[in-house]
Amino acid sequence: MLKTVQILGSSSSSSACFSRLKKPYSNFKLISRNPILAKSPKSHFGAFRFREARFFRAFQMSHAPDGGPSPPSTSTALHSAGFTRKINFCQLCGGPTKHEVPDGEEKTRAICTRCGKIAYENPKMVVGCLIEHENKILLCKRNIQPSHGLWTLPAGYMEIGESASEGAIRETWEEANAQVEILSPFVQLDIPLIGQTYVIFLAKLKRPHFAPGPESSECKLFALEDIPFDSLAFSSMLVTLNLYKEDKKSGRAKFHYGIINKRPGTSPSEIHEYTLDSHMRC
Repeated sequence: MLKTVQILGSSSSSSACFSRLKKPYSNFKLISRNPILAKSPKSHFGAFRFREARFFRAFQMSHAPDGGPSPPSTSTALHSAGFTRKINFCQLCGGPTKHEVPDGEEKTRAICTRCGKIAYENPKMVVGCLIEHENKILLCKRNIQPSHGLWTLPAGYMEIGESASEGAIRETWEEANAQVEILSPFVQLDIPLIGQTYVIFLAKLKRPHFAPGPESSECKLFALEDIPFDSLAFSSMLVTLNLYKEDKKSGRAKFHYGIINKRPGTSPSEIHEYTLDSHMRC
């Protein structure tokens, strides 16, 4: 439930794609390491099934907060600037905290002055579904803030104890009262400024029924040419749907990875204020 912040080809070719993903980064096709400015969309393909174990090995490529592959310079600047909340009290014992760099680390952390517990802040995973039905896409109009009244794919925060695909199925049920079958992973988008990673799956309806959940005021199927690109809730939705539309136009299935760098100070509804960096696909 996204309540607080912003927030495919033949089966043989898909098998080859995910086999290559066993070695993170090395076999992705790098589209650009330079910023791609947000722009209006320019452009079905059969969905493929996947094995979850192979899929999650593929996602090991995403950059880690304290190491791993270096993101582009824009991401590095945002990351090192320390966009973190102030933690004044220990979540374990309630004691007051001090803010300093622990021994052996490089970043300032909140450290409890009573029990010594260090408060680590980690990115949140947002999972959702891009649902295909009769050559149309299911979108939900948000009935909550932020971006009230704007359109989004059914998506929200992954819960402890569930897989990414299970979370995407649950969020789709909660927001659109739709039962879906996951077909394939489609896109992973990291948003360093707000500490989120989006994982969106292609899915299909198990039965042709959907209706607004408590967080949605309306659910509707849109043909590609009718998708309200100027009334989408978040940049992540704009990027996802643009990539989907381009893939449909090319007639070739792809899996995408990219980094969305939002301009500091922009609101979630300012969906065009971003660059898409390090776009890779296979």
